[in-house]
Amino acid sequence: MTDLFTPLRLRDLEIPNRIWMSPMCMYSAANSGPEVGAPTEFHLGHYGARAAGGVGLVMVEATAVRPEGRISAWDLGLWTDAQEAAMGRLAATIEANGAVPAIQLAHAGRKASTRQPWAGGGVLPNDEGGWDPVGPTGEPFPGLKQPNELTADEIGGLVQAWAESARRAIRAGFRAVEIHAAHGYLLHSFLSPLTNRRTDQYGGDLSGRSRFLLEVLAAVRDAVGPEVPVFIRISTTDWVTESDGTPAWTVEESVELTRLATERGADLIDASSGGLVPVSIPTDVDYQTRHARTIAAQTGATVAAVGRITEPAAANDLVAGGSVDAVFLARALLTNPSWANLAATELGATPRLLEQYAYTQGRR
Repeated sequence: MTDLFTPLRLRDLEIPNRIWMSPMCMYSAANSGPEVGAPTEFHLGHYGARAAGGVGLVMVEATAVRPEGRISAWDLGLWTDAQEAAMGRLAATIEANGAVPAIQLAHAGRKASTRQPWAGGGVLPNDEGGWDPVGPTGEPFPGLKQPNELTADEIGGLVQAWAESARRAIRAGFRAVEIHAAHGYLLHSFLSPLTNRRTDQYGGDLSGRSRFLLEVLAAVRDAVGPEVPVFIRISTTDWVTESDGTPAWTVEESVELTRLATERGADLIDASSGGLVPVSIPTDVDYQTRHARTIAAQTGATVAAVGRITEPAAANDLVAGGSVDAVFLARALLTNPSWANLAATELGATPRLLEQYAYTQGRR
């Protein structure tokens, strides 16, 4: 029977279990000089600890494909040789500690140029190191800067930026890449009719609104080659029905997008939700995982669930019942880097201990 501790094979990659670290921004990259956007010693310890704690895959946080694609000036990036070299050290650290290194490639779009959350968030002015954001239109995210509307040529340049960052990621040693199309960032803002009111080929119906993402997918798929898995993180719903008569992004459109993406080479859908507009989100335990189950059931795609997954038995039920193929953990791993190994003990499986630790418990 498949469970949390059954390996999962995607293309040429075998992931040792189905408990994965979700991408979570740490806002701790170098923010100036030649190392801007590069991971620091903090990242080596942060990700290395979760890898050593038994997760099968570590998804490195949102990593911008362009300078203006960072959420904050302290975000990771992958557009320079210096960043690529530093990312190589991070990928090697994750792998040396027993997990598969993967990376999420992103562009913040209209939610860019902000302060670190613990500094109050909000707008980072240009005279303090901020920049002008971009989006599908000039409509801003509430409380943030007004973005510049992207032209079709600029969109084409961003497609190539994603491809180049993907090539850099593979050269750096990452074994899988994820395209970030969720949480109100650039690609999500093109997908949702709430924020995409364009009248050109990148707007209108689902075919137009998904064009940018599918062009990125095609470029990344070509850049990484046939052996490397490509994931896509999507927001399955905007958590609003409509605004001023304009419909929002829905689970039904997520199902159709999943079909389009898997037909074009996406290997896994990472099913999150929300982030496009400020809104109250339900608090029930399966508020988000139920959407992952729906997408998997209606498409047959390989799907990972995320959101309020904190108990080992509940996580195992999601996978063992065939509802989804893997689970991404977020806050649970921030609280306890060894969650995966403790879950193995609780569920009667064998923890994946590094040999440096295993011998102290009589295991080799």
